[in-house]
This record gives sequence, structure tokens and C-alpha cells, in this order.
Amino acid sequence: MRTVGTTIDRVDGVKKVTGQAKYVDDIRMSRMLYAQVKRSPYAHAKILSIDTSEAEKLPGVKSVITGDYYKKRGGLYLEDKNFLAVGTAKYRGEAVAAVAAETLDIAKAAVELIKVEYEELPAVTNPVEGMKPDAPLIHPDLGTYKVAPIFHPVPGTNISHHYKLRKGDVDKGFAEADYVAEHTFYIPHVQHVPIEPHVAVAQYEADGKLTVWASCQSPFAVRQALATSFDIPLNKVRVISPYVGGGFGSKAGTTLEGIVIPLSMLNCGRPVKMTYTREEEFEDAYVRQGVYATLKTGVRKSDGKILAQKIEYVWDGGAYTEYGVNIVKAAGIACPGPYDIDNIWCDSYCVYTNHPVGGPYRGFGMCEIHFAIEQNLDMIAHEIGMSEVDIRRVNGLRAGGATATGQILEDCGYQDCLETVVKELEYDKPCEQVAPNLIRAKGIAGGWKSPSQPTDVASAAIIRMNEDGTFMLMTSGQDIGQGSDTVLTQIAAEVLDIDPSKITIRTGDTDHTPYEWQTVASRTTYCAGNAVKLAAEDAKNEILELAQIKFGCSKRDLELKDGYVVHKIHKDKKVPLSTFALGLTLPDASGIHGPLIGKGSFVVPNNVGYDQETGQSPKPVAFWTVGVNGAEVEVNTDTGEIRVLKMISCFDPGKVINPALYEAQVEGAMVQALGTAIFEELMLKDGRILNRNFVDYKIPTADDMPELTVRVAEHEEPTGPYGARGIGEPVMVPGAPAIANAVANAIGCRFFRMPIRADDVLKALKEKKAQEA
Repeated sequence: MRTVGTTIDRVDGVKKVTGQAKYVDDIRMSRMLYAQVKRSPYAHAKILSIDTSEAEKLPGVKSVITGDYYKKRGGLYLEDKNFLAVGTAKYRGEAVAAVAAETLDIAKAAVELIKVEYEELPAVTNPVEGMKPDAPLIHPDLGTYKVAPIFHPVPGTNISHHYKLRKGDVDKGFAEADYVAEHTFYIPHVQHVPIEPHVAVAQYEADGKLTVWASCQSPFAVRQALATSFDIPLNKVRVISPYVGGGFGSKAGTTLEGIVIPLSMLNCGRPVKMTYTREEEFEDAYVRQGVYATLKTGVRKSDGKILAQKIEYVWDGGAYTEYGVNIVKAAGIACPGPYDIDNIWCDSYCVYTNHPVGGPYRGFGMCEIHFAIEQNLDMIAHEIGMSEVDIRRVNGLRAGGATATGQILEDCGYQDCLETVVKELEYDKPCEQVAPNLIRAKGIAGGWKSPSQPTDVASAAIIRMNEDGTFMLMTSGQDIGQGSDTVLTQIAAEVLDIDPSKITIRTGDTDHTPYEWQTVASRTTYCAGNAVKLAAEDAKNEILELAQIKFGCSKRDLELKDGYVVHKIHKDKKVPLSTFALGLTLPDASGIHGPLIGKGSFVVPNNVGYDQETGQSPKPVAFWTVGVNGAEVEVNTDTGEIRVLKMISCFDPGKVINPALYEAQVEGAMVQALGTAIFEELMLKDGRILNRNFVDYKIPTADDMPELTVRVAEHEEPTGPYGARGIGEPVMVPGAPAIANAVANAIGCRFFRMPIRADDVLKALKEKKAQEA
């Protein structure tokens, strides 16, 4: 292949490194107003009154609104969310009133003048407690909410979704097992911390047209949600998403857009802008949900085969779970990890709490559950006297194996990935005490992920030829830093056999770029890539249809080659593609066809829904991306400090479209996983976030970078563009448990929650010493 499988420079690289790329916060418009919000100081409170009179009197204030101004709920999967609190404030920091003013300073001053009277209510700060019948209800009207049919709220409780998976006969499997273990893990909330915080501008015009400029991953999903929430027809809502400074899932849904829109409606023609501070980004954007994971596992000792597994995931969904319910479903479908187990029983619950709103985070529930799955596997291996590598060799999926939902995998690179990491990491070499207080050890972990999307999810692309033979490619797959603009350009260039520099890509404008469901779920290369490939093939076919008239031969004798249509046999017969840009002029001076445009629409083939009681389906997801991570750590037994020295990743991406971008994605994923393993936690106390800034919330820096090795085990996906699968999220999944397993191998102590901090290590060593004494 000419372009696919090769490294080319990022098509957006020059603009980004020179500062020419324009983000939403760079937008400056005539007569712009600035919005600020009043936020609740309580985790759960009844709103008794809101006095906005003093704020309204402040010179420069144009509008002040409360939740009473617009009470209709919205949400992508479960319509449970108000953009401004109605009746009760459900988490600390929830917006209860909003101001639009001539300047940001005036807006801030006006917010301080708003007086709110509350009656504090009992708060739910633990999802396990929140499931109990006597727990305070956060959404008493849950039974009346509109919800997608695949989700199952439990009215009269705090359970907003219960996903069930039942495969085989679990009781029989446990009866046949000669070793049974049960372990519980807790994974706390973390923040996405993209470089660019959330920002939006809304402008409502006299003809009813609403334009929203938003830093968002999914313009069409945001358009749909906003149109539904504000009862505006889709042809009157335009969402524009320019360059996005990182998202990791936090910008997949709606946040502050629903605040600036009503303010813009009250100030017709004037754009209203709001930008989150970093503190607001921590508290008021999506957070990664916390989860309690309990795994009961029955094993045959003779060979380590897992005969049965009973799993419970209890998710801390936060105050609104309009997006979080889908994460809970995804976790249920993937519940045992990349292992072939005949008998599985899983319950995955999404539970309302008075915590910040839970939503999609890179890995979409997989990073969290694999921290439990992969440590549980190591513990069982040690307890039955088996190596952690061999237990994965026995149980790891391979071609012909079955997933938890009963889907048979035609191909699977898990075993190849495992052997590659074991070899690269020299895993057979034992722990090493390099100094009296320094111990080095290694750990491994597997992982997998599928795109958590509707079975009939759609993508579209359009490509048109310019008069000089260059092309404009239009798609709504968003480049949020992962490099999708470049990859989609390469796919189109491969079909048309032209240099990628002859293609300009445009994305993220719902009035002018074609439909794309969302840029989430590691689906862009696969879904948008397929649509782009189909559009380019359509354009290619149109070119050849015209060329066969021009050449006077069958199109099967013609091909596209380096910007020309060339006769396959008589290579000297060729014409430039530009000949057909506006159709074809015939010898009598008449024209046919007109401007050349290719279009492509793609729906995932053969996906079917799952049984609501058992979770079983022959193909509920488009594909599974599988892989293995390895880690080498050094633990200081005097200070408890953990240094990650080396990380290795081997995944099965189907086909790598751009090797440099693939490597960058994987390296970033390993470092992000390192952060969650030993640094990151959104620390909550009684619903209050204690670390809302980068002083107190630690993320990895250059000083923490380990040696990073990236390998691949390509097994082409038959339905993917040139065999490609999505990889952006899956490659993060096994990183944290690989580090946790390495730490456990170093000091002989197991950690049942992340992150594993120095204090945790010292405490564990002290307890171990006391037990040994």
C-alpha cells in the first residue's frame, strides 16, 4: 500500500505548533456577553429561595436566570439532567443560577450578589450504601424519566441502571471447582484534566437559528441533546467544534452549553460565552466514575482453568447518570476481561450519589474493572501455585474462543501479545534487590475493549474534487489530539492513490459536515474510516465511469495512479484527475455528470442487540481490541516511593494506519495509566472535592517517565478499513493493573484500591511485618 501503514506528518501539526490553530476560547465576537454561575455549597440540599434582585440591578448585567426559567430535563441516554438545578442541588458545585453580563468581571460580581437559601439534605456518598432501601432518594421521580430502551432504571431507588449477564451454569461451575476465591476492590474517581477546559459560545438569532461553538468531541450528539432539551428543530441548531485541546471523554456530552443557550435566547443576536476555570473543570465537568468490584472465582487447580465467575460492579454514577449508564453496560458486557470462561454471572449497577457527574473517560469503564480483574488473576495464580503467565495462557482468549456474551471471536491476538510482552520484559528473571531498601520487580496484565455504541450506529463522509485535482474531505469524526484527521486523510489518499497533501479535511460543523454519531469508544478509525473509504471509493468509481468514456475502453482496464487515470496495459495513456473534476466535456462541446463528489455511509455490519435478562448476543459489538501490558517498578521500602522504570505494550490493532501516531497513542496511554496507578484520585469528603487544582491533584510529569516500548500483533479486522480496529482507549486498560501486580511482586503486599501511594506502601509493609512477627 502507498499510504496506509506509513508514517506521515500530522495534517494539523503546523497549525498547532505555531499557535495558528484556533480553539473556542480564541473566539472574539462583536457585542459578546460573558456568563458566570452561582454554585451550590452543599452536596445535597433543597433550594428554598433564590434572590437575584441585587444582581439584576448591577450595571452591565443583561440577564439572570435560575433553574425555574427552564425546567425540562435532558440527557443522552437517560433524561435526568437539568443544566441549572431545579428544586434540589444534587452535588457540591452544581449550578443554581447564571448571569450574562457585558464583561467577565461584572458577571463574577453579579454572581456574588445572588442570595440562595438552602435546606441541607442527607447526602449519599457511597454507592453501596446508596443501593439500600432506606437510602435518601436523589431522584424521586426516576420512574418518570425518558430512557433509552436498553437501560433499566429501578424506580423508587438510586439505581439508574442494572445490567445483567448470565452465561452457562455458575452454580455447577463452582461445584466443579476445587479452589474458590473472592476479592473486592475499590477504584476511586479521577479527572480527565485535558489541557483545554470546557468552553462554549451560544448565539440565538431572530429567525430562531441557534449556533453553538463548543469544545466538544461529538457535535451531532451535542446538537441532538440540545435540540431535544430546548425544543428546537435540528435544522435550527448548528454546533461548530473547532480545534479541541484534549477530551479523553470529558467533552463527549453536554455541560455548560445548556447554561449559555437560555442566556443567549434572552439576549437575541448577542453571543454569550462561558469558559470553565480549572477548578470548575475538576468539579463541574464529567469525572471518571468510582466503582466497587467484587469477583468470586472458581478454578480447577490442576491446570488453572477458570470454571466459574460471579461478578458485581457497583458504580458511583454521581448526581446525574445520563451518560454513565452506558459505561455500566459496557463494563457488564466486558465483565470477565479477555478470558474464555464458560460460566459467568454478572450484575453491574449504576447508582446515583451526591458526587460530581460521572461520565466517559478513556477506557470507558475498562480501566476500572481491569484493575480488579488482573490483580484477582495474579492472586489466584499465586494461591494455587501457578505462574501468572501460565494462568493467562490457559484462560486467555484465542481464535474460536467465546466472550462473556457468547460471541465467537474469529481471530484474536491476545496470546501473541502475551508472549511478546513476556519476552520483551524478560519476565522470567526474578525480583531483584538492587540496594538494601530498593526492590525491583515486574508485573503483567491483559486487557480488552469494544466500542460501546448502539448496534446500528452510523457514520458518513463526503469527498469532492477541486478543479485542480485536489480534494476536500468532510467528516464529523473529531480530532481531539489522537490524530484522526491524519488517519482519515491517509485512508482517502490510499483509495485515490494520491499524496495525502492533496487532501484537506474539514470536520465538526453540523451544518456543513456529514453525520457522525460520536467521537468516542475508539470507533473513529473504524467507523468514520469505513465511511471515508466508501466515499473515496465512490469518487474513484465516478472518475473511472467518466474515464472509460474519455479513453474509449472499459473501466476495468483503467486505474488511478499518483494523480492520474492510467491505462493498465498502455501506461503511456494517462490523463490527470483534474480532467474529471467538473464532469467531462464531450467532443461536441456538451458536458455530462457535473462536479465530482463521492459519498459514503457506514453502519456496523451484523451487530445485534443482547437479551435483556442474560446479556447474551452473537455479536453485540463491532470488534474487540485486545492486548497486554508489562511493567517494571522499583519500590523504596524506606520511603514507600514507587518508581515505574519500564512499561511495555503489545496490542492487536488489526492494522496500523500510521505507525508514529499509533506509537504516540500507546505511549500516552501507558503514562496516563501510570498516573491513575500511583498518583491520581479525586479526593472526596462528604461530597466535597479536596483537590480541585494541579497543586493538590498530581499527574505524571517528565520526571516520572519510564522507558516505554511499543509492539503490535496485527490480526486484520475483516470489517475494518484496511483491517484496522480502534485502539485509542484499549491501550490504556491494562497499564494500572500491570503496575499494581509489579508492586505486589516486589513487596509481597496486595493493594485493593488505587492509587498506590507511598503512605499505602509503608502501611502495608508495617502490617506485613507485624503479621510475620
